[in-house]
Amino acid sequence: MESFDHDGPAQGRYNFARDVFAKLVAERPDDRALLWVGPAGETHDRSFADLDAAAARAAAVLAGVGVRRGDVVLLLMSRELEWWDLMLGCLRLGAIASPGTVQSTVKDIAYRATAAKARCVVVSAEMVDKATEALNGLAIARITLGDPRPEWPGYRELAATVEPLLEIADTAADEPALCYFTSGTTGLPKMTEHGHGYARAHAITGEYWLDLGPDDLHWNLSDTGWAKAAWGSLFAPWCRGAAIFAYHCPQFDPAESLDLLRRYPISTLCATPTAYRMFVRSGLEGERMNALRHCVSAGEPLNPEVMNRWHAATGLDIHDGYGQTETVLLCANRPGMARRGSMGRPAPPFDLAVIDEAGARLPAGVEGNVALRTAGGRAPGLFLGYRGDPVRTEAVFQDDWYLTGDRAYVDEEGYFWFVGRADDVILSSGYRIGPFEVESALFEHPAVAESAVVSSPDPTRGEVVKAFVILSSGWDPSDELVKALQEQVKKTTAPYKYPRRIEFVADLPKTASGKIRRKELRDQEWHELGR
Repeated sequence: MESFDHDGPAQGRYNFARDVFAKLVAERPDDRALLWVGPAGETHDRSFADLDAAAARAAAVLAGVGVRRGDVVLLLMSRELEWWDLMLGCLRLGAIASPGTVQSTVKDIAYRATAAKARCVVVSAEMVDKATEALNGLAIARITLGDPRPEWPGYRELAATVEPLLEIADTAADEPALCYFTSGTTGLPKMTEHGHGYARAHAITGEYWLDLGPDDLHWNLSDTGWAKAAWGSLFAPWCRGAAIFAYHCPQFDPAESLDLLRRYPISTLCATPTAYRMFVRSGLEGERMNALRHCVSAGEPLNPEVMNRWHAATGLDIHDGYGQTETVLLCANRPGMARRGSMGRPAPPFDLAVIDEAGARLPAGVEGNVALRTAGGRAPGLFLGYRGDPVRTEAVFQDDWYLTGDRAYVDEEGYFWFVGRADDVILSSGYRIGPFEVESALFEHPAVAESAVVSSPDPTRGEVVKAFVILSSGWDPSDELVKALQEQVKKTTAPYKYPRRIEFVADLPKTASGKIRRKELRDQEWHELGR
């Protein structure tokens, strides 16, 4: 079990497949590494030795179609069993894995393939048609997880015929290993590039937040196209010697997921705020999962009311954690320490702070920019940069700080409290209003299943708070309900924060990782109403 060596060198040679996984194979070959459940209920219980052999075949398959060290491999799939083989296979080769979501459009795939200069694209069966159109005219090796098609050899057929590639590349810790596309507030998605040392730094995630050990079975609900899958479905559990649980399903179903928590010995759970909100709205009272002992949430802040209801029903706290595609875990409510509604405290060895525009630390209670101290060298797990984009990379570094783009304040006890993305903060009549606090107040009303709060143009106040609300089952839109929700916010937060405009909607735009796309709603609002 690897604990992060806070005083160890940040550079040097490192390859997760050799320095962590191969050691697990040597020490515990027959122990469970991955318990995978398919959409029809079929299971694959794979040991460390099983998975190591599969990864060696995956490396051979990739090498066989021309992938070499430093080449980019796009992995456009969901939670298929082969995702773990291929991720480990890329690491063994020294290739750069670039996971993506099956929700990618033809335009998305074409952009990613060309921007990353991909050497190979591996797709699930459902993605072949879109990928064929996207890659038209591009000299890129292609593999499908489905049945072979013209120009698309089948992965399973290839894996059955190759000799396992046993050699593991001796990579540098700062040599590129992963490339995640992440959307910014403007422009095309950025390519966030991580070195091989990023995997090692997730020992921090596993120790200080997920609380994992060799006896644990960890379930991370995240889609494999999101960097959170690298956190909880790959590196952190195995850094700590734990096993991974995976459920390959077409879409999230709260009742189905609760049933899995009852049926399997899942001891630790990581879910998005959206999932927890759906759990507590699905009649959770009296729910008991015999093995479950530790719960975490990530992606965006979780409403305190959801945490309270989850605890009342299960007896367990939800430990919120904070990090980004560009980082590992930076801040968390650690095991035994849960300040509901806060981001928690910085994880060792990070110097996380709230600073002003000049880079000076702000006193307790004063809102500012969340930043990571980088003086003295690269912080563990911090990204290498935005691939091919030095201008964007330089923009997020200020003197000795990495700027996260988030706003927060720190209380007297050192707990961080999230306000919002810098671009999400609403400025109304001179007041600064964070959307999260308003959304949390709205959720305390039984009519609200979910909401998103953004700015809306106003000729008098400049902008006002607008809430897009999804109603719980049994509730209907009405003027009376609008007034009730406004009063709910007024009595829960400062009165000036209440939503002057409320629109009832059937759904909210979200990223593949489950985050609400507030920017999309805000842009729509300002386009329709004008400035």
